[in-house]
Amino acid sequence: MRNMGPIQIINIKKRKVIMKKVGITLMALCLFALGAAHANDSTVPEKKLSTQIQKILNRNTFPLEEGEIMADVRFTINKEGEIVVLSVDTPDATLEGFVKGRLNYQKVELPVIKEGKIFTVSVRVMA
Repeated sequence: MRNMGPIQIINIKKRKVIMKKVGITLMALCLFALGAAHANDSTVPEKKLSTQIQKILNRNTFPLEEGEIMADVRFTINKEGEIVVLSVDTPDATLEGFVKGRLNYQKVELPVIKEGKIFTVSVRVMA
């Protein structure tokens, strides 16, 4: 075995420390990328659901002379993939009936259905 001087031993120790830091940094980056990818995937079904609800409610003949009416709709999806309206929070009883009549038991297409999860969507009807 060759005799190593003190400078070479320090360089070897520094390399080990640097390699350890690089490994930890790469691991942290991988975990961050995995978390970001998972977060993006979970929002896609909800966006599709929102788009489908918009299409269902757009085909309407709701009588509104001027202005706009707002409602917060709470609903869930049953095991058959149908919307089940739990509540419609609005001061307008006509809008409440309209939303319930249009959305209740309408089938929606979702890749993964989480039965029992409660969703809330805001609805705005404009003249």
